[in-house]
Amino acid sequence: MKVNVHAVNFTVDGKLVGFIQERMDRLEKYYDKVVSSDVFLKVEKTSDKENKIAEIKVHVPGDEFIVKKQCKTFEEAVEQSAESLERMLVKRKEKIKSNI
Repeated sequence: MKVNVHAVNFTVDGKLVGFIQERMDRLEKYYDKVVSSDVFLKVEKTSDKENKIAEIKVHVPGDEFIVKKQCKTFEEAVEQSAESLERMLVKRKEKIKSNI
């Protein structure tokens, strides 16, 4: 799957990009028709410790899923977002199967 990582107002290191790519590739296990995904990483300027935001947009034929999570680390935000997307993709797959 093609994963585009967009870091807003900072440069992202290769280790984080590798982690994101690996985690997003696992989504194909739940729904094999994923076309691509966009991952937006942002740091919110707050005194709050949970200021890392990961917004993930997953493109599937005929639809698009968007999940946004805010956590202490980007890894944690990406992980939580991916778990939400897994549930969404499984639901979509079941819905398509029930319509056949």
